[in-house]
Amino acid sequence: MSLFTLLAALALAYYRPMPREDWLRHLFTPYANWLERNFNDGQARHGMIAALLAVVLPVLLIAAACIALNEINPLFGLVFSIAVLYVTLRFGRFGGPAESIAKALGAGNSEGARAELATWQACQTDHYSDQEVARVGIEATLRHAHHDLFAPLFWFLLLGPAGALLYRLSYLLKHAWGERPDDFRRIALRAFDWLDWLPARFTASSFAVVGDFEDAVYCWRTQAASWPNEAIGIILASGAGALGVKLGEPLTCNGILQYRPELGLGDPADADYLRSAVGLVWRVLVLMSGLLLLLTFAHWLGN
Repeated sequence: MSLFTLLAALALAYYRPMPREDWLRHLFTPYANWLERNFNDGQARHGMIAALLAVVLPVLLIAAACIALNEINPLFGLVFSIAVLYVTLRFGRFGGPAESIAKALGAGNSEGARAELATWQACQTDHYSDQEVARVGIEATLRHAHHDLFAPLFWFLLLGPAGALLYRLSYLLKHAWGERPDDFRRIALRAFDWLDWLPARFTASSFAVVGDFEDAVYCWRTQAASWPNEAIGIILASGAGALGVKLGEPLTCNGILQYRPELGLGDPADADYLRSAVGLVWRVLVLMSGLLLLLTFAHWLGN
């Protein structure tokens, strides 16, 4: 059943994307902001209560609804699970923008590529070179593939639709409240880090399996720790090694120079590597679907 739910949700997300770019974010962010305004007095216990109301309460309601619908009719539960996963996943977040940027770079349209990247990442890109556009595009592709696709799918496989929603709402709460580690926000930030620990390593391992395994593992072990965020460092380092491309390096974003250590091995980023990053993500999707298919068949045979 999980295999059919996954394939159906992915097909819907690909062929019938949500009319709004991130419907769940637009619905959840005002609720998260309301909780912050009414609970934030700087104390950790009130941050925990607000985080439980923001994330755990909706997840429990969805889980209860899924169980109830399955009891009434398994078909109702299946349709509901597909709908939850469809709303949770952001299938078009990594592929479409990256392919548009690669197409513009390949045609020599640097200005168009910078404009596409600026819209996608909401940052100023007027001064970016073609190599920097490709490099940032690859990094964004790998990050979005993890946060919007692989990590929710990881928790879906473990806990069902409620697991995918748990991860997604935790991610949205982190961004809605900001990443300032004060007492009120600390629990929400730690909770997301805990939820992301295993999925980040799963994504990085998948990149290694479908790409250059030796270089991916080497970059993961030797370079990931230098990135400010450990989980993102693991994903980018493994992805860069799997692709055989150099990522990272200092970059100016919105007028601020950001120190970014070098990640990966091989050649500088370009349009071809950006296309390869999209292909890498697709190969991981095929790998995940194949593994789930094998597990499904093994379950059927065992019964």
